[in-house]
Amino acid sequence: MRHIKTNKTLIIRILLLISSIFITDKSYAQLFGGEQNPLSVNWRQINTSGFKIIYPVELETEAQRMANNIRYIFPMVGRSLNVRKTTIPIIFQNQGVIANGFVQLGPKKSEFNTTPPQSFDSQDWLNNLAVHELRHAAQFDKLTSGRPYPFPEDVYFAWMGVSIPLWFFEGDAVSNETSLTHAGRGRQPSWIMPYRTILLKGKTMSYSKANFGSQKDVTTGYYQLGYLMASDIRETNGKFVFDSLLTDIKKRPVRLYPFAGSLKKFTGKTGKEWYGAMTEKVKQAWKKQADLSPAATYPVLNREATYATDYFLPVKLKDGKILALKQSKAEAPAFTLIGEDKKEHRVLGIGQQEQPWFSYANDLVVWDEIRYDPRFQQRTYSVVCSYNLRTGNVNQLSTRSRIFSPTLSADGSKIAAVQIDFSNKVQLIVMDAASGKIIRTYPNPENLLIQTPAFNKTGSVITYISVTEKGKALWTVDTNGKTEKLISETPQQLSRPVFINSGIAFNAHYNGINNIYNVDVISKKISALSASEYGAANPSVINGTDSLLFNNYNLYGYEIAKTGISYQKTGEDNFVFFGAAAAKQENTGNVFDNIPDSSFVSKPYHKFGHLLNVHSVIPVIQDEYSGGLQLKADNLLNTFDAYAGVNYHRDLGRFDYNAGASFKGLYPIFNVNYINRPRRTFYNMGKMTRQGDWRENYVQLQAVVPVSLSAQNDNYNFSVNAGTSYTKRYDAVNLPSNFITSLSFPLETGFTFTHTISTAERDIAPRWAQVLKISYLSQPFDPKLSGNLFAAQGFFYFPGLARNHTFLANFNYQNASGIRTYDNEINTVYGYNNILAKSSLKNTLLLNYRFPIFYPDAELGPLAYIRNVWGGVFCGYENLGSDSNLSQPKTYGFELHGNMNLLRYSPNVDLGTRFVLVNPEYHHNPIFELIVNYTF
Repeated sequence: MRHIKTNKTLIIRILLLISSIFITDKSYAQLFGGEQNPLSVNWRQINTSGFKIIYPVELETEAQRMANNIRYIFPMVGRSLNVRKTTIPIIFQNQGVIANGFVQLGPKKSEFNTTPPQSFDSQDWLNNLAVHELRHAAQFDKLTSGRPYPFPEDVYFAWMGVSIPLWFFEGDAVSNETSLTHAGRGRQPSWIMPYRTILLKGKTMSYSKANFGSQKDVTTGYYQLGYLMASDIRETNGKFVFDSLLTDIKKRPVRLYPFAGSLKKFTGKTGKEWYGAMTEKVKQAWKKQADLSPAATYPVLNREATYATDYFLPVKLKDGKILALKQSKAEAPAFTLIGEDKKEHRVLGIGQQEQPWFSYANDLVVWDEIRYDPRFQQRTYSVVCSYNLRTGNVNQLSTRSRIFSPTLSADGSKIAAVQIDFSNKVQLIVMDAASGKIIRTYPNPENLLIQTPAFNKTGSVITYISVTEKGKALWTVDTNGKTEKLISETPQQLSRPVFINSGIAFNAHYNGINNIYNVDVISKKISALSASEYGAANPSVINGTDSLLFNNYNLYGYEIAKTGISYQKTGEDNFVFFGAAAAKQENTGNVFDNIPDSSFVSKPYHKFGHLLNVHSVIPVIQDEYSGGLQLKADNLLNTFDAYAGVNYHRDLGRFDYNAGASFKGLYPIFNVNYINRPRRTFYNMGKMTRQGDWRENYVQLQAVVPVSLSAQNDNYNFSVNAGTSYTKRYDAVNLPSNFITSLSFPLETGFTFTHTISTAERDIAPRWAQVLKISYLSQPFDPKLSGNLFAAQGFFYFPGLARNHTFLANFNYQNASGIRTYDNEINTVYGYNNILAKSSLKNTLLLNYRFPIFYPDAELGPLAYIRNVWGGVFCGYENLGSDSNLSQPKTYGFELHGNMNLLRYSPNVDLGTRFVLVNPEYHHNPIFELIVNYTF
């Protein structure tokens, strides 16, 4: 966060701010997860062909398999960038249930979250991660020449973030995963469906909106945008165009728009110009596809949306109402009841999910929800929850579990689900819906990845999807354990099968558009049940009728639609494959078809033997008066980081020297920091003001215990910290005789409690939250410097007058004595530092009301893309009960903010102004402030 006040150095500060966004160590600190695993995880490693695969012992079989795969495919993954080999550690994370993967610098590594998702691609999950993430490794090596010296990784990473748009990195990687396999997201109609819908609806969006998103509309997303752009650029300019592009960026890195300049040099167009050409090209192709794909019109059963809104998985209840999982830009996910008049009733907010999912039967709703380990948040769980619509009871049926896609039997007594353990062993299970006890486990000798099971009407047969490298298949299994494959392995995106009459309905794309299909369990004939123009999914039978409810995709997302059950031909596959040229250029087929089967030597990876991992020297700008260099070290498991640096203070003409470390492998986090620094003060001696200088050694020790808990849409965080320090002053010059030369072990303790409910994208601040912060500072070991400070702060957020409005009441209190009399540990009124205080600070009451104004999605040429504009009014009271009263705030005023991207770069910037009026008794002019916050 940066906060800049207008003064004579405003321009200098803004320039320093912009610089610090791009080159300080804080820029990318939270771009990727830095969470830890429990200390109990036993790690091993395999070293082969430049790859160090680090993995928990449970994943030995998977690690051996992927060691073969990774070393074999990398030359083909990087071939079009002329990168044939690399050196990179790859960490397999098995403790979590959130499917993901990434590559980073600072330190250089890749992480694969090995637990496969319940809805993704028609190939092996780890293979898909490998072919995508290794392309990122090749991109990074191309831009850095793979050099591990002179420790420039953070600088390289920051430079990449501002030099190259995210759509290129991800689009090129998606193009790669699609070209080198029989699968990949570029072959999935549902993945590109939002953008296809937008264009066929006749809507347009700016280049910036397509890239950076919107808080109003559905947008293409930078993955999809990048895939289409990369495909078009490669088709026109050949296989090695991105090799030339990245090489030129590396040779000429210091330019305002290096990517656009190099892209125009080698292709004749900038990114924006390619976007315009690509948009027209794909629009015409999709229009031809639409002409060849007859579509039906379906009635919409939910109220008309005016911004991006989804009503997932609709089901008809006994009373005629529809239950759906609703989420939107303005509302967090919640179960919602929709009447025949389309009026909505919010039933229950839920927590984070890997994918939208729930099942309903006989007044009972079950769903899976993510829970985090209270301390080691690299470990997550997927627990099963239930809600009784009749009684209102909410239950958590499993604890610390890894259970996915729970689906009820028709009578609501049993739950079919998928369980995946730490070794990626997959099992189909049946649970008791009342107790959550697992009552049956079905054999899975081939360890197929099982997805989204469902019972038949009597509960005697379960259907499910399986996934292997060969593709997806649809199965049934009966109570005797007998399995039958109804649809053999296929690249079709089969998902969410449900029994309907004598068949099984499921999602697929046989006609090139996501639609609902049916397979007869006897004849195995496949028929179409829907003919959506843009996409359909998630069928459910309306009991007692021959009709279905389903999700029909439209401009603002998934709507609720209805259709009669009618079996039609599947139709011709008219899918438009934009990656065909790139796939032909690569000419590899599926790179996983002929993998060697070698055995590799594995050995223990000692956590404490790999703590120190130096990776970067970075420039650091602290403020307009000081800056320097810092050496950074972060180990691969995120359990230890350290730094050492030197800064020059131009106002003092001296250097400071600093170092620190943080160990996060235990339940408490231990921090130690040291600095040798120059100091200066001014003091009065008689009628003279004198300047005094000295140096000091300052050592700080701190222990922090953070704890996080969640339940449905409620999130709780606790933090307890205790610390102390020692200061030794020396080389005193021109200081009084009573100058204190040592400060011995002050005690600094604190406690923080936070409760929030899940927020929506449009929420400017939490609409319902409570925060309590308590700190106590004392000097128990140095009676010469007696003095204490107790501070308490309470933040209370309430819903405002309209949706996404927020009211905050913040009361702060402190009581200071002795040497801490003039310390300040609480929030102050806006403008505090510019107003002469009349007394020492005791308490403040800060009231703030914030509200969205509009969502312009305005592209101001290459200068800025403004996503939203919001405002606020505020007032602040100080020292209530003494020299102030509730009728006279010390300051009050208003603020206006815009959330934007500047110069088409990735950081989200909140640029605002604040106009602060001061109580007349202070005889102070109004204060104008400029506020800049940024996030990645």
